[in-house]
Amino acid sequence: MNWVELPAIKWAIPIPLLIVVAPFVWWFFRSTWRELDAEGLAIRRDLAARNEIDYRPMIALTLVALILTFQDYYGRPDFYVRHLHAVVDRYAKAHPGSIVDPARWDELYMRGWWGLTRVAGYALPLLVWPLFFRRDHLADFGLRVRGFSAHAWIYALCVVVMVPVLLLVARQPDFADYYPMYKQAGRSWLDFGLWETIYLAQFFGLELFFRGFWLRAMRSFGSGAIWSMVVPYCMIHYGKPYLEASAAIIAGVVLGSLAMRTRSIYAGFLVHATVAVLMDILALERRKMLPSALVPGGKTHVEFNHWTAVIWIAWALALAVLAVKVRRSLPEIRAAVRRGPSA
Repeated sequence: MNWVELPAIKWAIPIPLLIVVAPFVWWFFRSTWRELDAEGLAIRRDLAARNEIDYRPMIALTLVALILTFQDYYGRPDFYVRHLHAVVDRYAKAHPGSIVDPARWDELYMRGWWGLTRVAGYALPLLVWPLFFRRDHLADFGLRVRGFSAHAWIYALCVVVMVPVLLLVARQPDFADYYPMYKQAGRSWLDFGLWETIYLAQFFGLELFFRGFWLRAMRSFGSGAIWSMVVPYCMIHYGKPYLEASAAIIAGVVLGSLAMRTRSIYAGFLVHATVAVLMDILALERRKMLPSALVPGGKTHVEFNHWTAVIWIAWALALAVLAVKVRRSLPEIRAAVRRGPSA
């Protein structure tokens, strides 16, 4: 047995990791947190001066509680099995020859239902919010593209850090057994493509919900908005591998701080999407189940067995982007060094 899998050891692994990572996260985002606290204080002072109440956190947290509860009770795969499988099966029998084929695609339908309820729930605040706050712009929920390119190097930094971590994590049995969540993803390239489309759409909705809507609605909390978001974000990972659920604490802080620094969810979505797709590929590769057939049961096969090389090439490109950023920033760095440490 891998010593990391021993319960007496595994439960404690996140603690030293948090202690090691925390100073780096603080150093990188401390100025962002100060700005958020100053902004939150200004909002609260303005409300107090006008003798008004900020109803945004109340409405937002109520929506969050309702949406996450709905998703957990009605968006789980077992709900599909109990209530929707029979409906799909009856339709397929009543319409032979249609594209609905539960014998071949039932698990994909189940995962599709999961993805649909996630995306619909995460996007619901975009429809509800204007009913309460007509002056708020939905684009402020992290959907503005302007300025994204200026922060692309942060995405490159995340890729540089995460790729080696993923290559190590992929060796753990629980990760290899859990991913991909759609167990037929390696059956064909069509299966893989359809699943990743569902998976990535869900991640975009997730970033919109937690790092867009939540953080914008909770601005009066200052940097505390990030930590309040991390709690339910970590909890939605329950049921996944233990180390991943624990790492969601760090990921939530980093992605939340990144979203507030860039005022956009796109960098966080790209980080999340990259990690998710690579994790699926590495898990399939470990089990020697990478797709080759174009379609399920098809005779045309296209094999590609160089994913590890592609991953390292992507890592090298991200490292090159960072090198360019550092080179362009050298004059600012030298000037800062000459001025000496600042508060």
